Amino acid sequence: MLVLNKFKKFKVYALRFCKTRRAFYSFVLLALAYLLSLTSPWTVNDEPFVLRYQGKFYFPAFVHYPETEFGGIYNTEPDYKKLLEEAELSGKDIFAIMPPIPHDPLKADLSLDGAPPFPPSSKHWLGTDANGRDVLARLIHGFRICLSFSLLLTVLGTFLGILIGGIQGYLGFFWDLAIQRFVEIWASLPFLYVVILIGGIYGRSFILLICIMALFQWISLSYYMRAEFLKLRSVPYVRAAKMLGMPHRHIFFKEILPNALTPVVTLFPFTLIGGIGSLTSLDFLGFGLQPPTPSWGELMSQGLNNLYAPWIAVSTLVALFITLLLATFVGEGVRDAMDPKSGDRYG
Repeated sequence: MLVLNKFKKFKVYALRFCKTRRAFYSFVLLALAYLLSLTSPWTVNDEPFVLRYQGKFYFPAFVHYPETEFGGIYNTEPDYKKLLEEAELSGKDIFAIMPPIPHDPLKADLSLDGAPPFPPSSKHWLGTDANGRDVLARLIHGFRICLSFSLLLTVLGTFLGILIGGIQGYLGFFWDLAIQRFVEIWASLPFLYVVILIGGIYGRSFILLICIMALFQWISLSYYMRAEFLKLRSVPYVRAAKMLGMPHRHIFFKEILPNALTPVVTLFPFTLIGGIGSLTSLDFLGFGLQPPTPSWGELMSQGLNNLYAPWIAVSTLVALFITLLLATFVGEGVRDAMDPKSGDRYG
């Protein structure tokens, strides 16, 4: 019966969210964009889906082939664009099905006249950056990396916030006071200095940066969870569970936590926005992901350093603005769905 009631409650929230059309369509667009970006290692690359060379078929987008397979002298992967050009000039039997955006975000195109950055053209729809790399390819790969980073960071920070804040509120008294003093001291640490220090010692890898940022991401959520657990630990059904001798683990996870998740669900989209902004800011300052990782912050920094090439900064800012706007609409929709008084505000 309890599970059925929870399912009905979730269904009501979902229907309210769907009635908020702006939030629903924003969620669909953002989810589709992210799912499509997950295919970018194959669809936004310069490696053919299918390659027929001298009557033999290859699948470079999915399988690694050495250069020696195509008459080269090295065991490294060949430059397929160059291979296609040379094969066509020499009259060899070759055919390739290229990805929709046939540009590698890490490779520079220096075949054009002049010096990069190159302006938008039929070859590079949004132009290239200062190193000759395709801006559209770096934007798409950067979106995948940025949103994946923010999702992992939000999940990890949410878990820590629930755990630490819940323990505070559940135990109360001395433990609540001691942990709260620790939280206040920890929150006073200069986050940027910690990132610079640890990054300078151990490097700036994807996982390490998530772990460092997650150590600070949970603090704000822990305040809400502490308040919810302090409020719910004295309600009749929790007191009845304690009198029946239920273990603390059961009371914590089965009785209190499911009824204390409203702040978690409401804050999740906004925490996701904060994660995107944090990574972009760190990359802009040069303390984020290790170059040449595709990054919106790094593109914004290039745009600032190359004001005569406005397509770099403009395209990046537009992509960032649209992403944050859609995520904000989703957050507003979730917040209104959890509040019956304003659930149909945008309906």
